Amino acid sequence: MNMKPSFFERLSGSQSAGNTFDSFDEESPVAPPTPSRKETRASASSSRPAPLDDDLPGGEGQLPVDVHQTAGDIIIRAFVAGVRPDELSISISRDMVEIEGSRMEREQVAGPDYFTRELFWGSFSRTILLPQEIDVEASSATAKDGLLTIILPRLDKAKQTKLRVKAG
Repeated sequence: MNMKPSFFERLSGSQSAGNTFDSFDEESPVAPPTPSRKETRASASSSRPAPLDDDLPGGEGQLPVDVHQTAGDIIIRAFVAGVRPDELSISISRDMVEIEGSRMEREQVAGPDYFTRELFWGSFSRTILLPQEIDVEASSATAKDGLLTIILPRLDKAKQTKLRVKAG
């Protein structure tokens, strides 16, 4: 009797030990997975890989950031190389920071002329929810050598002051 291989046998490539029960016998054969577009590009043996300009379909980029704290501040750092400080927009509230900007390509190069295209060009933004409330008025931002640094002084809720009542 010619037995159809079980689902497990088809999946793993193993041979049956004579067990005739398989609840997946009625399934259609499993097609091998097709490689993704990126895997196809990585395995292509052409001397000039395809340009990557279609990987981000017309959307806005998300700015990668580092956020850490010191004893009194929350510090946000982001690389904004190629963006002038006046092209950045930073909005700060007591519990959130939003950074927006745009990085424009200085020269236009035709797609087939690229060997590798990894830099992001276009508008970007990032909204960061802060772990603690900050003092908006005392916050500062600097950009040097393409690194944006935002210093946000934390509000100390445990800090207490004595208030004197004046007569009058």
